[in-house]
Amino acid sequence: MNRVSFGTATINKLCRNVSAVHLTKTLKSTSSAVLAVRREDNVVWERRAPLAPSHIRKLVKKGVKVIVQPANKRAYPVQEYEEEGAVIQEDISEASVVLGVKQVPDKCLHPEKTYVFFSHTIKAQRENMPMLDIILDRKIRLIDYEKMEIKPGMRVVAFGRYAGYAGMIDILHGMGLRLLALGHHTPFMHIGIAHNYRTSGQAIQAVRDAGYEISLGRMPQSIGPITFVFTGIGNVSQGAQEVFRELPHLYIEPHELKNVAEHGDSSRVYGCVIDMQHYLRRRIDGGFDMQEYFDHPEKYESTFAQEIAPYASCIVNGIFWRPRDPRLLTNEHAVSLQDPKFAPKISPIIRNAVTSSEGCPRLPHRLIAIADISADPEGSIEFMTECTSIDAPFTMYNAVNESVIPGVKDEGVLLCSIDNLPAQLPREATNFFGDQLMPYMHDIISNDAKVPYEDIKDMSPVVKNAIIASNGKLTPQYEYIHQLRQQSIIEMNRSQVIKRVQTGAMSISDGKKYKVLVLGAGFVSRPVLEYLTRRNDTAVTVASNKQSEIADLSGKYGDTNPILMNAGEEKARLVDLIRGHDLVISLLPYTMHAPVAETCIEQKKNLVTASYVSEQIKALHNRAVDAGVTIGMEFGLDPGIDHMLAMQCFDEIKRKGGEISSFISWCGGLPAPEDSNNPLRYKFSWSPQGVLMVTLAPAKYLYNGELIERSEGGENYRKPPHEIHGFPGFNLEGIPNRDSIKYAKEYGIESVDTILRGTLRYKGFADAVVGLQQLGLIDMTQNDYLQPDSSDITWKQLIPKLLNDQREEISDEELQAMVYDQVDQEVTRLKAINQLGLMTDEPVAKAGTPMSALAEHLSRKLAYGPDERDMVIMRHEVVGKYSDRTKQHNVNLVMYGQPGHHTAMAAGVGYPCAILARMILQGKVDDKGIVTPLRSQIYEKVLSKLRELGIKAKSEVITQKFN
Repeated sequence: MNRVSFGTATINKLCRNVSAVHLTKTLKSTSSAVLAVRREDNVVWERRAPLAPSHIRKLVKKGVKVIVQPANKRAYPVQEYEEEGAVIQEDISEASVVLGVKQVPDKCLHPEKTYVFFSHTIKAQRENMPMLDIILDRKIRLIDYEKMEIKPGMRVVAFGRYAGYAGMIDILHGMGLRLLALGHHTPFMHIGIAHNYRTSGQAIQAVRDAGYEISLGRMPQSIGPITFVFTGIGNVSQGAQEVFRELPHLYIEPHELKNVAEHGDSSRVYGCVIDMQHYLRRRIDGGFDMQEYFDHPEKYESTFAQEIAPYASCIVNGIFWRPRDPRLLTNEHAVSLQDPKFAPKISPIIRNAVTSSEGCPRLPHRLIAIADISADPEGSIEFMTECTSIDAPFTMYNAVNESVIPGVKDEGVLLCSIDNLPAQLPREATNFFGDQLMPYMHDIISNDAKVPYEDIKDMSPVVKNAIIASNGKLTPQYEYIHQLRQQSIIEMNRSQVIKRVQTGAMSISDGKKYKVLVLGAGFVSRPVLEYLTRRNDTAVTVASNKQSEIADLSGKYGDTNPILMNAGEEKARLVDLIRGHDLVISLLPYTMHAPVAETCIEQKKNLVTASYVSEQIKALHNRAVDAGVTIGMEFGLDPGIDHMLAMQCFDEIKRKGGEISSFISWCGGLPAPEDSNNPLRYKFSWSPQGVLMVTLAPAKYLYNGELIERSEGGENYRKPPHEIHGFPGFNLEGIPNRDSIKYAKEYGIESVDTILRGTLRYKGFADAVVGLQQLGLIDMTQNDYLQPDSSDITWKQLIPKLLNDQREEISDEELQAMVYDQVDQEVTRLKAINQLGLMTDEPVAKAGTPMSALAEHLSRKLAYGPDERDMVIMRHEVVGKYSDRTKQHNVNLVMYGQPGHHTAMAAGVGYPCAILARMILQGKVDDKGIVTPLRSQIYEKVLSKLRELGIKAKSEVITQKFN
């Protein structure tokens, strides 16, 4: 049943009409009762209590023993409770009834007692189901304030009014900050956030002061008329409106909104209260019947987004929403509301201001802010997916790329959705709540959790009907919670799940989840798994051929099932696994992507990788298109993020009429400067062999019109590296990387005279690599001394063999001289080889080839320590040529790894893969065949999600005019 919101006066009147038996009971029979008020330890900012000291005094006078658990952050200090007769002590086990405000931590739930608090379980909220299970297991009686109703939908205890107070104060403060970020100083800037004030009276005085300035005409004309739309008519809405009315205001009807938005007066603000009948329409005939809507919401649709929202500057949302109810605003609605062409269509004032004054900033769209006081994620406002917090109250929602960025500066609509707003006015909220609760305290205190629910007599239905659980089971009216849980979760024995997954019959999904198969469980897999499983709608099977990786992943990432499998050898099993999933992410070596892709096409499953598009993959494009399969390639760091940032820059230059004349791109994964203490000034956060193989690759690029080619086999590293000037504090060098010229066509910049993509390293890396090449260590040829059945050999013995010296014994001095001559008598190379332990008696791994043996050695020698961090550094230098000037765009990205979490390299490669995978699963990628991140419809969304994760580039533009 939906909730109808009523004002305080209405509730009080109805309370007086309730049977006097329930509301005038004395507490004589509770002289032996013990009540506890627990501390609020579930939320940092929670300073409220269910009862104030004045309420404790009344209970104590009636013979109730009240224990108050000490809490330094509670708005009322314990001394005030003690002065009114409360016993202050940590141990509350004596109490039979425990009162709180918010959810109770598991360890604090004592068996066979009555707990009263806002449990947030009546919608089977998944995050609170473990707590409910404990309540049932410990035979706790749970009374939920939210269900204390005098009649269906009419709550008798709530903080709603103060939620409205705080929510309105906060959004006025937020609008001041947001408008300032858009270039407008407004009187709202003088309103602070609610918790800055000791009382609501002080906050309201600040609102009055801002209102005085508004009445003097100090709102910028370019903003146009400010309209506030209040949804709902209950306590939340009424509390918000009490604050609103301190501004110079005029209430208008819904049908007047459009006219006011176009022609209103900027020396006042406008308010419009929206109730159900204003935006809900019966689908067949446009009518409205409240009871019918409560019973059959599916028969109704909402016109809020079309008829109300387009004319609102701020929406203050206070409605209660059920899963079957039409939403006020969907994700699609948000796109149209944020259309930059929308504001001038509906506001001539804004249009005239913009055209008449060159320096007058323009609002990107009319809707500035939403205060979602209802704080119901993915509820009536679909794109409000996570509540904000008192310490981080505002986010910006950009509907174009579905990004949510903390703060007030980015593009989009300001969102404030704090779920514990009354905690900002804790003393007043506590007094108000306790006053509402006191008439029912007799029935609450009289609860004996050991008495069967069916045997409860002589108790107000307001309290009895709020009992969610008792005696180890849900009470009859709340048994539906079991059904809600079963709709979203199928509980299976873990061993059965694993068995079925391994046979390919299913993933660990319950059939209603997205099912993703991740091939490879190295470093990069961690951010992939963490991102995909942070929501409850995705189940992941991750396959590795290394038992150590499987053991390391077990139990770490949500709904994830690690399995042991060799994808290269167990082909039949791989086919079965791919068949049983919706999408595959391949983190295998690049040589294995083509056979995996072929299987995905055969099974009509989508595939995502972070690797370059090989010729074998490219040849599969038409088959993938015919099968309706998306194969996302180059969604990593480099390639991946580098492409996206480059295309974003190219497209911006082209939109402004420029032509790309030069593109230089550098990217590297490095140890942070403080951890670069080795001869290579490098450590391995991904495959060492992959790093070494790159040093043999050829290079081809265009520089100032000259075609430069370097052959394979290491020539690229034997040429002097490029000087890097963009990051002078890092002492870097740049090494060209493979074929840069082919990207001119892919990027759509064929007219450039310079195109160079390269790798960044600290100075000295290339020279050290040349020394390793000269010793024959970067060689993939099979070597007899390194085979599994060969005799053990040390580095001191192997190096002479590689240099064709077959002597059995060789002194250290002779070896040093031999190596010194081989590396062109370069002392720095000799020192590097020596410090890497390549002239010692340490055994060499029998890895088949010198390169593989070296990779095995360096993976141990140059591994990151537990407190060390890596770094990813990227720079694009893009020159745009215009008719009278050139503009060089320098796009810089620097990100550091987090010890104990993800390396920067893993995050840079893994997150784009996971983001694209989720986009494909959600149907947000229409392209079929081979897809790379070069289209704005894709790269803008991925970059937006990366910014939410803290991966954000900085840009600067240097302009030079022609003489």
